[in-house]
Amino acid sequence: MANARHLRKRIKAVGNIRRITKTMQMIATSRFAKAMQKATATKPYVEGIFALVNQLAATAGNISHPLIAGPSGGARGKPLILVITSDRGLCGPYNGAILRTLTRLIREELGNTEYELDIVGRKGLAFVRFTKLPLHQHHTQFGDNPKFEDVEQLAQSYMDRFSKGEISSVRVISMKFISTARQRAETMQLLPLKPPAAKKGEATEAEPASGFRADYEFTPDPETILNDLLPVTVKATLFQAFNEAIVSEHVARMVAMKSATDNAGKMGKNLQRRFNRARQSQIT
Repeated sequence: MANARHLRKRIKAVGNIRRITKTMQMIATSRFAKAMQKATATKPYVEGIFALVNQLAATAGNISHPLIAGPSGGARGKPLILVITSDRGLCGPYNGAILRTLTRLIREELGNTEYELDIVGRKGLAFVRFTKLPLHQHHTQFGDNPKFEDVEQLAQSYMDRFSKGEISSVRVISMKFISTARQRAETMQLLPLKPPAAKKGEATEAEPASGFRADYEFTPDPETILNDLLPVTVKATLFQAFNEAIVSEHVARMVAMKSATDNAGKMGKNLQRRFNRARQSQIT
């Protein structure tokens, strides 16, 4: 009877685990829907701003700005890397993919170059402490629902330091949301700002496929427009990176918990069959 008693305890434990993972899956699904709505609402705005920057750069002639070209005296500081990870685990390969991208960037591009490392999320902080990477700052103010005001302050501090030459560049490593079935860890250059170039053969607003290029008169002048437009572009781009990272985290946790729930169900059925055989053998 000891074997049957042991199997009964295991069946109960697996059932408890299955209820927990099922609940976590439902919570992740609910949070994913809200985060998805927020991320998709801000994405057209970010793409529209980049389109305006492209159009301005293509039609205004030879213009420059510190956020694009860097400070007048040249970049003198260290490159800065911002890594966006999660505060909680149980989200599959989410954090692992981001931290592998960070490791690859440091090994292949930076080498022995000194750099500053900013971390968002407790999982990234634990990795940095374990690997003894040079941590510059750990940001704890964002959480699961980053507010634009907090992201705006962080982006403004980066722009101020970049304009003064204290840092030479800002790169953001985060999970990019492509679809519910696909997310990819990417390294995005935030500063100096590089608007996405059009693909070969693709028409732009400044120069359509017909080859005709319109001439624009700017009021106020292009430099004034850039002074207002580029800081907004940097802030919106960083905020979008946070939104997509949150969506990707909820998707990864939802998939991981569904897989755990299914596995617990299969294990429970297998244990129930073994329990039935053990009880039948004791009866006979």
